Amino acid sequence: MIEIRALRQVSLFSKLTDEQLHWLTERAIETWLEPGEFLNLEGDPPDKFYVLLEGEIRLIKKVSNAEKHIMTFGPGTFTGHELILLDSPYLGSGRAFSQSHVLIWDNTTFWEILATIPSITRDLLMITAQRVEILESTSRHHQKLAALGTLAAGLAHELNNPAAAVSRGMKQLQQVFPQLLSLALKLNQLQLTKAQLELLDQMLHEAIERTKTSSYLDPLIQSDKEDEILSWLDMYGVIDGWKLAHTLVSAGIDTQWLETVAQNVPIESLDRVFSWIDATLTGVGLLDEIEHSTQRISALVKSIKEYSYMDQAPMQEVDIHQGIESTLTILGHKLNSGVTVSRQYDRHLPRIWAYGSELNQVWTNLIDNAIDAMAGKGEIRIRTAQENNCVLVEIADSGPGISPEIKERIFEPFFTTKGVGEGTGLGLVISYRIVVEKHQGDIRIFSKPGNTCFQVYLPFTPSQITSKGENVCAQLVPI
Repeated sequence: MIEIRALRQVSLFSKLTDEQLHWLTERAIETWLEPGEFLNLEGDPPDKFYVLLEGEIRLIKKVSNAEKHIMTFGPGTFTGHELILLDSPYLGSGRAFSQSHVLIWDNTTFWEILATIPSITRDLLMITAQRVEILESTSRHHQKLAALGTLAAGLAHELNNPAAAVSRGMKQLQQVFPQLLSLALKLNQLQLTKAQLELLDQMLHEAIERTKTSSYLDPLIQSDKEDEILSWLDMYGVIDGWKLAHTLVSAGIDTQWLETVAQNVPIESLDRVFSWIDATLTGVGLLDEIEHSTQRISALVKSIKEYSYMDQAPMQEVDIHQGIESTLTILGHKLNSGVTVSRQYDRHLPRIWAYGSELNQVWTNLIDNAIDAMAGKGEIRIRTAQENNCVLVEIADSGPGISPEIKERIFEPFFTTKGVGEGTGLGLVISYRIVVEKHQGDIRIFSKPGNTCFQVYLPFTPSQITSKGENVCAQLVPI
């Protein structure tokens, strides 16, 4: 039996009459939770209003594979109403930390309470506004941390390949250079004439130049050319020709080049000559690979610096295209799985005054959502243009599209179509606020199966508004 005095200890009900409290107790479901038991689960529909009489309930949210504490409810607190009012599923799971005594009213009864006892409506709305602000702030913080983790993982993934190539190349060079010195000494023992040595030097430099211009060969063509080189080497009695064939073909060397060498040095010297050429070309190839890998690492570091606008003022003139390209670089590990990106940039667009790192967060949210919508397979189309006095950035994907009922709610706080633990429902809200509130721009969406397009309009300067105080970009004709 629920005692009226217990209900009166709850601030929301403290000023109600005994008759009103009796009315509430008759419609309440009383339950006790043991420590560790769940009151509700993340993603459940908003169909219950809870009042905690005794104990402690902690609201936790799953972020990636970890649980994050959002807030704690103690005796006399209440929850569930904010989500009923917002028509939003539970953002987290309520779990008892100690033995807890809870009263529950279902969705229908909650609306009946508001109609029957209007004096508590104002208090509920005030608490709802405060709590949504706390939840949004906490979830935004968690989302930024999750986004940072995603970017860090992506950067680590992108850095891993060139870093591994550098490490592998250095180890191979440690083997090649001692071998190269030994082969050079053996070559010197052949007592070749000055003319022969000059020819070998010329042929070697020609081979090195060929490596710079040689293109990737189809595996079958590569194999056929290696067989041709190997047959030639076997014909001239070159030992271990199979070890040399791959390097020579990769350097763009053919049998005509080999004949030139064979006609100008003693046949018995070809073993040492070609082994020396092979070791030299291998060393040069490894150095080129290390150079390309270190350039890739430098480009990635530059991209992350441009992405975050590190060591730069928060508002400045930014290149929209540079920000988009930096974002694509950071998300490269997700794009490489089967997403193609087509670009249609208006390179005549001037720089705009903006918060560069925050705009990059917008591009990240939109592109990342597009990748998820296509399940990692499809096409992302990015277009920039100038419309009236605004910069237009379009980010479209070939995914299944967004249904009209979802489209109407897509910029609502906490609204998400992703599974539990996969999204906070804040990415697009944050993007909207960055574009509209912080930059006085506009963001719109058009969607049908095979083509979902977000249009972001940005003024050239955030203070660029009409004399009536209306946003210039918001004056554009809706799509």
